[in-house]
Amino acid sequence: MNKSTIKTIAGIAMAGALTLSMAACSGGSGDAAAGSDGELITVGFVAVGPEGGWRTANEQNIQDSFSTENGFELKYAPATNGDQNSQITAFTSFIDEGVDAILLSATEATGWESVLERAQEAEIPVILLDRGIEPNDEALYTSHIAPDNVGISSAAAEWANGQFADGGNYVVLEGPPGLSVVNDRNMGWDESIDPKLTKLESQSANWSTEEAKSVFETILKSNSNDVQLVFAQNDEMGLGAALAVEEAGLKPGTDVKIITIDGTKAALEALAAGRLSFVAEYNPLFGDVAVDVVKSAVAGESVEKNIVVESVTFDSPEAATTALPDRKY
Repeated sequence: MNKSTIKTIAGIAMAGALTLSMAACSGGSGDAAAGSDGELITVGFVAVGPEGGWRTANEQNIQDSFSTENGFELKYAPATNGDQNSQITAFTSFIDEGVDAILLSATEATGWESVLERAQEAEIPVILLDRGIEPNDEALYTSHIAPDNVGISSAAAEWANGQFADGGNYVVLEGPPGLSVVNDRNMGWDESIDPKLTKLESQSANWSTEEAKSVFETILKSNSNDVQLVFAQNDEMGLGAALAVEEAGLKPGTDVKIITIDGTKAALEALAAGRLSFVAEYNPLFGDVAVDVVKSAVAGESVEKNIVVESVTFDSPEAATTALPDRKY
């Protein structure tokens, strides 16, 4: 990868990429989104709720896209403190209300079979946003829209391989255990990282800057500051690691290189300042794509089962500085 490149993570399915392109061009028309009888299409959004910059941008984008002006009535139901039971309760309520479609961003990967089967029986299409389910039974949902977690983390590992051709020690800061996004990001990294690089530890910091700072402070002390690389599975944890590096009297980006995933404005600013080393975007702005999928599903038309949202990577301060003026989140 060129030192100042902004590299695109391509979709893994050509049909999905084509659908994404068409949806981005055609989604969002009020007349097209409204039902055939002119009434609003009711959509239940079983959401995660507050969880950092990426989640805020994603859920706001979904709410903006499914507006009444575009022909929708969106019922927004964020989880209570990340609790899956509150999501299952909201999902069940949406079925009982007889909504036209349900959008699901799951706080947990497992435990969805029963309510998904109920939605099927009620002939309510379910579109997974961002996070998938496990086991991934495609018969239980209509479509899954998300960037490619495996491909994104694989690209991060390939960058690390190029930076540490002679080997080095690294630490992984993970999101909450059990999430499909965490499992996929681990998979992409583990499949691509060079065996010359040695993993010292892998710990969850729950997507949190403060928790990541505390966790990585302890890791640095226990390993005598002999850590050259951090793979943080989101921007907030990477920024927390940078704070820990600085407080240890080391220089982030030089003494310890830090990789993050999400591509928020805060992360690109840190990359531009040299505090982060590599930022992989996990594009949150796919509301128009979801609109197009819901319209088609409610109309009884076939839709792609898996739609990959295109994302890019930033591997230099120059690339980040170039991208910052247009960063929307």
